[in-house]
Amino acid sequence: MRKYAPFFYTKISTCYYIFMQKSFLRETAGAVMRSLVVVLTIVLVFVSISALYEVESGISDGTCNIAVLPIEGVIVPYHGVGDFELITTPETVESFMSLVEDDEEIDGVLLEINSPGGTPVASERIAERFRESSLPIIGLIGDQGASGGYMIASAADYLIASPMSDVGGIGVNMSYVEESAKNEEEGLTYVQLTTGKFKDTGSPNRPITEEERELLQKDLDIVHNYFIDLVAKYRNMDREAVSVLSDGSTMTGTRALDNNLVDKLGGRNEAKLAFAEILEKNDSDIIFCEYESGFLPF
Repeated sequence: MRKYAPFFYTKISTCYYIFMQKSFLRETAGAVMRSLVVVLTIVLVFVSISALYEVESGISDGTCNIAVLPIEGVIVPYHGVGDFELITTPETVESFMSLVEDDEEIDGVLLEINSPGGTPVASERIAERFRESSLPIIGLIGDQGASGGYMIASAADYLIASPMSDVGGIGVNMSYVEESAKNEEEGLTYVQLTTGKFKDTGSPNRPITEEERELLQKDLDIVHNYFIDLVAKYRNMDREAVSVLSDGSTMTGTRALDNNLVDKLGGRNEAKLAFAEILEKNDSDIIFCEYESGFLPF
């Protein structure tokens, strides 16, 4: 059933989406534009990754052996969703991982995570991509690894955070601003024309009904429970233990360690030591493939 409702967003308190119902012609035009965006995105990703590491192919320059991938900003399914300065998409990650896995010089991947979350499906796709990789994946949470950002972080083979990092936020949000009173003050009338009673559920131009609220809450609960299942699987934790922590709140890295949401406190040095242990190398043999900070357009 297609409903007039926002995407499920995994707890980004400042980003609420409501996708308005379009006419048939506008939907067709939108589909064409999305196809063009996908094609341009694929080209942009390959060009960007090449320029990012200043190499023509692969990731390593022959001296480094750990690829560094920034997971920054809002996690969305494709480019063009929202007006965000920084985003991460599944296509971006897939393109990067394909290059990494084809590079014989690369022994592992370091995820540098600074993300408040995003859409649940895009977050799951990225998390599963890391789980499927044959390379060891270590996550390093910076200032924030919350909601969808934490879903991705939890999929790492080993997860590190600063004592001051903002971690967790296992919850789902579909809140929006209802503007019917404002419209009434401005003399605007919402004319409801639908072919099903739930077709315009979530419209900001009229109050939500109790039946609609119950319907949306059921969907939210389904997504929330699946989020809990994923974290329990990724972190090899008891589901009930994760459920207790899944009230949507975040916590510092220190408390996250106490609650088994991360494996260690620290930064890049701890990540280097973890790679050395996993790869059975000296820590002096672990060299990160640095990228040009701030270059990524996604």
